[in-house]
Amino acid sequence: MDVTITGVDVHDVRFPTAASGDGSDAINRGDYSATYVQLTTDAGPAGAGFTFTNGRGNELTCAAVRALAHHVVGRTVAQIAAEPVAFWRSLVADEQLRWLGPEKGVIHMATGALVNAVWDLRATLAGKPLWRYLADLPTDDLVASVDFRHISDALTPDDAATILDKGLVGRDQRLADLERDGFPAYTTSVGWLGYPDDRVRELTRAAYDAGWRAVKMKVGGPLADDLRRARLIRAEIGPDALLMMDANQVWDVDEAITAMTALAEVDPYWIEEPTHADDILGHARIARAVAELTGGRCRVATGEVAANRVVFKQLLQAEAIGVMQVDACRVGGVDEVLAELLLAAKFGVPVCPHAGGVGLCEYVQHLAIFDYLRVGTSLDGRMVEYVDHLHEHFVDPVRIRDGRYLLPERPGYSATMRPESIARFRFPDGPAWR
Repeated sequence: MDVTITGVDVHDVRFPTAASGDGSDAINRGDYSATYVQLTTDAGPAGAGFTFTNGRGNELTCAAVRALAHHVVGRTVAQIAAEPVAFWRSLVADEQLRWLGPEKGVIHMATGALVNAVWDLRATLAGKPLWRYLADLPTDDLVASVDFRHISDALTPDDAATILDKGLVGRDQRLADLERDGFPAYTTSVGWLGYPDDRVRELTRAAYDAGWRAVKMKVGGPLADDLRRARLIRAEIGPDALLMMDANQVWDVDEAITAMTALAEVDPYWIEEPTHADDILGHARIARAVAELTGGRCRVATGEVAANRVVFKQLLQAEAIGVMQVDACRVGGVDEVLAELLLAAKFGVPVCPHAGGVGLCEYVQHLAIFDYLRVGTSLDGRMVEYVDHLHEHFVDPVRIRDGRYLLPERPGYSATMRPESIARFRFPDGPAWR
């Protein structure tokens, strides 16, 4: 029996994280929020998706979802699966709303919430977690889900098919390895910019004792403060653990190079978002500089707010990044993430998805696992970000053991929020906001 999507419910859910400094960095200090989408159907099973925001402005993405919802309501799951690119383009190329992007910002994030909800529904109906649903799809179906418009100069359908077919070789052994060991992760919970030194030291020590051997700190404040905190963290984790840094776009290109000249002392593994997200050539110049400064040990990572697959294409073509950080909410959902994973594989750049926020860890674990099983096929340089915030609000929260993600087992995309959490944190009328 085919399933028809009959409705789209949208909830503005916000969590008061700003007061504690959780999530604070050189640019942002907000209340982690989700534009939460529920698809209703004529058959009972529902689909859930969301996009992540930082508080004020969540009402805009909620409104954008409502403006796009008519492209989803009334379609059957079979129709969407049969013509996935046509469905995706109905959202990203809406002949009036596309003007507000195109394919970026509020409209694109709302598109991602809807598209992810559809994939959650598809995996739920198949009775599989999304990572397994994707990994089990035939190559032709995966290739048919990718919109190659504007990226065919870097990735063709034949390229994609070759990568995905190659990914079938050894897949069962890779899956067995993940079932035994989990997927590598790193934690950002130790080094928010708003935390005092004593708390940074305490959290870093606790993380190391819990098995974490890769941690990330925020930089972009006064350089002397950044260096002091970096030395503190390095002293706690020792010389062999990985220390990543994230500037959240605060620096100009020359500032980034100057800052990393000093911070190279503590042997950073990567510098994330060292300058404006759209500055492809700036990232390339910084990448060359930090490689020279560190003898190739440090690389540039970015992608948290890279708007779409075309931006990623250029970052890769310009050799501007050594680590690609896809974000499940920033781009137009699973379909566009597939394009980005394939681009990274084509250029030989490891993918370390951005996570944290509200539900991003729940989302991206599926993407990283699928990437390992069918696309990238290597764990070399691959890690998924982990932040120990807000998982209790999800029906199927992430599970961590010894600094590694355990494989999700429930059907779907792990996107379903608990009804009591929606009711309590719904803005502006939930009890948490009164």
